Amino acid sequence: MSETEFKPEEGGPVGIVSCGVAVSLDGFVAGPHQSLENPLGEGGESLHTWMFDHPEAHAVQREELLSHGAYVMGRNMFGPVRGAWDEPWRGWWGEDPPYHAPVFVLTHYPRDPVVMEGGTTFIFITDGVTAAVEQAKAAAGSGSVGVGGGASTINQCLAAGLIDELTLHVPPVLLSAGERLFAGVGDLELGIVRTRSTPHVTSTTYRVVR
Repeated sequence: MSETEFKPEEGGPVGIVSCGVAVSLDGFVAGPHQSLENPLGEGGESLHTWMFDHPEAHAVQREELLSHGAYVMGRNMFGPVRGAWDEPWRGWWGEDPPYHAPVFVLTHYPRDPVVMEGGTTFIFITDGVTAAVEQAKAAAGSGSVGVGGGASTINQCLAAGLIDELTLHVPPVLLSAGERLFAGVGDLELGIVRTRSTPHVTSTTYRVVR
């Protein structure tokens, strides 16, 4: 793996809101026709083979994705259920999800928190993305907040100026359709913090300048 630092991080990750997402060369974070059987859409799984098929080469990236004090994600990332909640649904990850921290899930439908093994609790937020990020920051304390997918949640956070650092993991994959990153976010000024590259993916971290 090669790595290039373009400027030092000031203060490290403590207290920041960051987002790390796999995205195709043509800008999609999931393929079309997402479903229970195909949660990442057609071709979407190819965005993540670098992580699952070559974990040793990407240990740093994997750790960064799962090292936060709290998380924010959209309902589509939490599961395929739409409308009123199907209460038995507890996420894609089994009884011990990888987060091991509070996870604030955006939704239009109230639901009681779901407590899982390993320290993960899913907390359902109906007041919008800003409220979700503020509650996640309070829960994380001095730790960082990680914003997960899907594309709609990331785009809402970018449009609202809520993300401090954005890491794009770009494998050599074209999807041609699906859930597009940066749709409707307006003008963004990004500064490169660092880039890492392996034969499977190029990961670039950007500081979002406000």
